Amino acid sequence: MIYRLLGRTNLNVSLLSYGCGGARRMGIALGFSLQKQQELINRCIDLGINFFDTSADYGSEESLGKCLNQFSRDSYYLSTKWNPKTPDSKIKSPLDLEKSVEKSLIQLKTNYIDVMLFHGITMDTYQYCVEKYYSTMQKLQRNGKIRFIGLSEKMREDPKHLTPLHALKTHPELWDVCMLKYGILNQYAANETLMVAQKHDVGIINMAAVRVKLPDPKILETTISEWKTNGVIPPSSLPNNDPLNWLIHDDVDSVVSAGYKFAADHPAISTVLTGTSNIKHLNQNAKALEKPKLPIKDKKQLISIFSHIPEIQ
Repeated sequence: MIYRLLGRTNLNVSLLSYGCGGARRMGIALGFSLQKQQELINRCIDLGINFFDTSADYGSEESLGKCLNQFSRDSYYLSTKWNPKTPDSKIKSPLDLEKSVEKSLIQLKTNYIDVMLFHGITMDTYQYCVEKYYSTMQKLQRNGKIRFIGLSEKMREDPKHLTPLHALKTHPELWDVCMLKYGILNQYAANETLMVAQKHDVGIINMAAVRVKLPDPKILETTISEWKTNGVIPPSSLPNNDPLNWLIHDDVDSVVSAGYKFAADHPAISTVLTGTSNIKHLNQNAKALEKPKLPIKDKKQLISIFSHIPEIQ
């Protein structure tokens, strides 16, 4: 496993990290027993994964806490999140943040959280984070409950990453870490946001870089076909069938492997999340990041085709 510094936090995190949200949620969505979840986390540890991300909203904190409890706390890092909005879009109170962190600590079976993120922040909630909640985060930090503060974007509503870009330009001193999406079909962050993060030494957690389209040949073909029809990309830019299979050669054994390599191949990226509940796929994803680069020619071609597209999934 390769390790990189998570920006100015100086946490030495595994290049492949494990995310407990998404469609699988540590296998909870598939009805996994705690034993099966334990096998999954054990394999993560065996592979050298030392960064685990969850959220108060995922319903996976308790399972993750139980599975990690058998390992030394100084052998892994924990990231979790808090959403400042209720499900019906009402703004929560700072006290709710404190209570949420206390609950997360109990469920994760830990005395501290390494990275505490505001969850799914958009421009309409950003100022609340700065003016209403940030002092509470600082209080939690002073009390040793959390170590570093960050935010994650809401990619469906903000495919151009305007919120993290605004945050990193306006208040770079506030944000130790930012979670956003960057991948083959989602390169827009490289146009400016990732460069600003580098400038201020903000650690980047890359989420959902390989999800939905890249792993599913039919969905990928349909997407590329639609983009050609709509003039998003030139009709001659890619084959109609298996449009990204030309990436498969040498140490790239699948389109998914190419996706993970591309997602890690930017100097601003500290770690790339995987959320699979399939141990075989977990092994394959880890193998892909043993050499986290595509051939330069292939990477340049992907950038020339997709870098202008604020794609959402």
